[in-house]
Amino acid sequence: MKVIICGAGQVGWQIARHLSGERNDVTVVDNNPDLVRRATDTLDVQGIAGFASYPDVLEKAGARDADMVIAATYSDEVNMVTCQVAHSVFAVPRKIARLRAESYLTAIYSDLYRRDHLPIDVVISPEREVAEAALQRLAAPAAFDTETFLNGKTQLMGLSIDEGCPIVNTPLRQLTDLFSTLRSVVVGVRREGQLFAPESGDQLFVGDSCYVVVHSEDVQRTMEIFGKAHRKQERVVIVGGGNVGLSVARALEAGKTRIRAKMIERNRKNAERAAEELERTIVLHGDGLDAGLLVEAGVARADAALCVTDDDKVNLLAAVRAKAAGCPMVIALINDPTLVPLMEPLGIDAYINPRSTTVSSILRHIRHGRVSQVYSIGDAEAEVIEAEVMSTSPIAGSLIREIDFPEGVLVGAVRKGDKVVKPTGSLRIEEGDQIVIFALTGDVAEVERLLQVSIDFF
Repeated sequence: MKVIICGAGQVGWQIARHLSGERNDVTVVDNNPDLVRRATDTLDVQGIAGFASYPDVLEKAGARDADMVIAATYSDEVNMVTCQVAHSVFAVPRKIARLRAESYLTAIYSDLYRRDHLPIDVVISPEREVAEAALQRLAAPAAFDTETFLNGKTQLMGLSIDEGCPIVNTPLRQLTDLFSTLRSVVVGVRREGQLFAPESGDQLFVGDSCYVVVHSEDVQRTMEIFGKAHRKQERVVIVGGGNVGLSVARALEAGKTRIRAKMIERNRKNAERAAEELERTIVLHGDGLDAGLLVEAGVARADAALCVTDDDKVNLLAAVRAKAAGCPMVIALINDPTLVPLMEPLGIDAYINPRSTTVSSILRHIRHGRVSQVYSIGDAEAEVIEAEVMSTSPIAGSLIREIDFPEGVLVGAVRKGDKVVKPTGSLRIEEGDQIVIFALTGDVAEVERLLQVSIDFF
């Protein structure tokens, strides 16, 4: 597949990394020559320096025979014009645009993106994706990472293994014997910075981080087995009242459970906008790093503090201050992946990576066939893929133990009809089953071959 990625920032670079690693013909376009050079030096891609919306630049990038354009520059308007030019001049079949401004995303204006108006096939909103990720973190406060699959019937949870974990030093096969009715599978383990798919004889050690695929009905029981207390969220402090913080506050107000929220926003204009749009949320104007303001917001009595400003360092320090003030759960929005190793020593419970959430959303629309969900783990180290098994798939009709999966691949859950079942070696995979698979990045291509799901599109 020939893909043009417009924008070589964090999201564009990561998408290029995924697609070029799967033997696609990828060209990266950016008006910053340094970013283009970084992409061509580190990835197997071609690079063009120039404005992505210019027809001559797109032509140099090979738009005349491109299968897809992904517009992920920092400008909404450039992304929109790029898709229009790709459609009108070069008839590129599929166009994906990243849009940030709330006005462009309002449902009443959705007709704007029809093929006879502004032809964008898929609109990705980073702020909405991040807000949704923040809500998922709040819903599972003991997990450092979460995502839902199979229409909410299954969850992926990232759990850290500490001294209080009852199953430390226990082979995973024994967990199956001890908790035979528990519908959860440990699909990934990170140990000393290295992520791998565990075997049945592997054990979990203190300091490990593991990824578990769990039936939604067994989440609380799984948390107890891993020594994680389930805390009900009643009070939340949000540091940052921009698009992300505002989206989270709106969702909390609209939720079934009545959560009381207070917001701290440094920018007066943003604070006034939030105060006008929110009904029950108390908005405080000031610096989220101000210890006195955090006290005024009641952070010591809050169940969680969510730090989602547009500055990573402010988010880190605000989370540390909230934790020091007595808040039991702090979550920070972190754009720079090199800051993630600081989470544990700083005592920050969970983080949200906007790049990862946006990349996962884009990949969901790139992978065609029967793939309905993709979630990127860590620094593009692995993917969790949800897909329907087709009749042409080599795994259709086979027992799981008979399938020659690569070492870095594990099945986390299988849905047969309306029932989600725990995958065992004796379970037969049949046409029409929905399957959730953990795969290290190097094994994704083989997984797609086994599923007979091409990355090609319509």
